Amino acid sequence: MVGFVRILVAITLLVSVYSVAGTTRHYEFNIQLQNVTRLCHTRSMVTVNGKFPGPRIVAREGDRLLIKVTNHVSNNITKPYKEVPIIFGEWFNTDPEAIIAQATQTGGGPNVSDAYTFNGLPGPLYNCSAKDTLKLKVKQAKTYLLRLINAALNDELFFSIANHTLTVVEADAIYTKPFDTETLILAPGQTTNVLLKTKLKFPGASFVMSARPYVTGQGTFDNSTVAGILEYESSIPMKNLPLFKPALPPLNDTSFVTQFSNRLRSLASAQFPANVPQKIDRHLFFTVGLGTSPCEKNKTCQGPNGTRFAASINNVSFVQPSVALLQSHYSGQSEGVYSPYFPITPLHWFNYTGTPPNNTFVSNGTKLMVLPFNTSVELVLQDTSILGVESHPLHLHGFNFFVVGQGFGNYDPNKDPKNFNLVDPIERNTVGVPSGGWVAIRFLADNPGVWFMHCHLEVHTNWGLKMAWLVLDGKLPNQKLLPPPVDLPKC
Repeated sequence: MVGFVRILVAITLLVSVYSVAGTTRHYEFNIQLQNVTRLCHTRSMVTVNGKFPGPRIVAREGDRLLIKVTNHVSNNITKPYKEVPIIFGEWFNTDPEAIIAQATQTGGGPNVSDAYTFNGLPGPLYNCSAKDTLKLKVKQAKTYLLRLINAALNDELFFSIANHTLTVVEADAIYTKPFDTETLILAPGQTTNVLLKTKLKFPGASFVMSARPYVTGQGTFDNSTVAGILEYESSIPMKNLPLFKPALPPLNDTSFVTQFSNRLRSLASAQFPANVPQKIDRHLFFTVGLGTSPCEKNKTCQGPNGTRFAASINNVSFVQPSVALLQSHYSGQSEGVYSPYFPITPLHWFNYTGTPPNNTFVSNGTKLMVLPFNTSVELVLQDTSILGVESHPLHLHGFNFFVVGQGFGNYDPNKDPKNFNLVDPIERNTVGVPSGGWVAIRFLADNPGVWFMHCHLEVHTNWGLKMAWLVLDGKLPNQKLLPPPVDLPKC
């Protein structure tokens, strides 16, 4: 199939920070299966032009990209001085599709990955992997822009480079007020650009850059560390140099994650304003978290107390429809496909972060939250303790939003809004709901169509922690949903 598709394997999009007259850039991608070996295990996987990770797309602001994608695999796939992309990923010795199928059948949690990776390379801390190590060669007294992308399926990751300070300048493609840090935290789906200023003189050493998970849930996880090497170029060959390692935070260091998140601020300048909605049309309150579903008759399930694991927003676990939501909305044939009555608050109040209720079952449905065009929205996302508190990175398609507040415990609508930052909050598209806490976001619903919001932990998305927004057309021609392309493949 030839068309414009999103590619699961990592294609790195590099966008210049300078605005210039737009040009048209042409790319051709062939999606094909290729044998890839990591950890002494070889398996066939989807690649772009035979590369893993995939090739770069280089563009400047204002450019037009024409990308011809030819799919040579049978699976339906979803597209996914110097700039250096570093993509965090996961490696599975077995087929991830088989892992998902097994978890779906048993109702239990999926097996975890066998390694984390930098640009597809696990690094020397894993068995049979010393040669598969990312080595970043740098020159002294230079500034490098590192584009950090967390493409891991199920883990938020700490990242650090030994004996080097990183300056955060951008998050989710939005400029931030610069600040220095030795360690970063990135949730799946999040991106962060940092400036790395190398040492003025040859240091006579090499430096480990590493990442490992931030863990808040009670389930199993890949408790390992990916490592790469930062090496300084030298005109004289150097052997047996000292190797310094970074000190990463403890696995459950919520305090560091909170402090790091609070340091992220928009530029809020005349050139890059923070257009935070000040007047709110819709106040919404969504609980997010895990739960259970009954096991089918005559089956044995591996969830809590013989149930199946489930996840929900406002206790609605999303059911995938058989007809595309956007298609059914555009054609006016939504009856029997989805309900337009997603609850604006939980149907039943309880102590969300306290002692959990006895009934852990979720409801199931395909429900959408309908918004008139240009509605200003304030949404509070509240973690729950039903199966234990846990951080949930929530991603909203189709919009950026401003993170105006966050805290721990249960959100208090009378007290907490007084502390909202409405001046320079960070603007992004993926935010972590704090473990045992809440986060408040604001956005303007000015993009007509159907847009998913989901947990970016793949296991939670599979269990139903997702919902969709339906933004109606506006009055003007440029405020209306465009018709589908004439060559759009039928679902």
